[in-house]
Amino acid sequence: MGRSRYRVYDPNYPYFITSSLVEGYPIFSNPLAARVILDALEFIQNKRSITVYAYVIMENHIHLILQNDHLPQQIQAFKSWTARAIVDPFSVNRHSYQLYKLRKSKKPSHNDSVHQLWQEGYYPKQIFSDEMMIQKIEYIHNNPVKRGFVDRPEDWRYSSMRNYLGMESLIPVTLFDY
Repeated sequence: MGRSRYRVYDPNYPYFITSSLVEGYPIFSNPLAARVILDALEFIQNKRSITVYAYVIMENHIHLILQNDHLPQQIQAFKSWTARAIVDPFSVNRHSYQLYKLRKSKKPSHNDSVHQLWQEGYYPKQIFSDEMMIQKIEYIHNNPVKRGFVDRPEDWRYSSMRNYLGMESLIPVTLFDY
């Protein structure tokens, strides 16, 4: 994992997390890759006791609000598992261009794999107040609108906005009451 001035200092707080794909490659525009992230988010909630308050999956990055006593290790495992779960089916289905991009983007220090999906690091920012939590949730949900992909946040499938509106959603999250 990359060195960063951002760290998880206190597990009693939730953290706003951004994690981007190497070279901004838009792999999450593929619904199969986005589904891997959704499945992993559901898994970490059910099996790893991570609280997921909000998420958005954009074409080349994700934003999350998470809380857990061992968040750095859990994020590292999440990124490792999702990378393998995305690259392996691409290999089987002969997505040669995507694999070429992921192979070309691999840092030399990543000698445990042929491809690299995620940029190093994940930039956690501690959420220390209700106001900050609300601001980060709104930022997450408005990200697809800001990028011009949809007109309304609830129209973006790969977001927890629908959870907060009481609509049918892709995965459950822990709602922050505001």
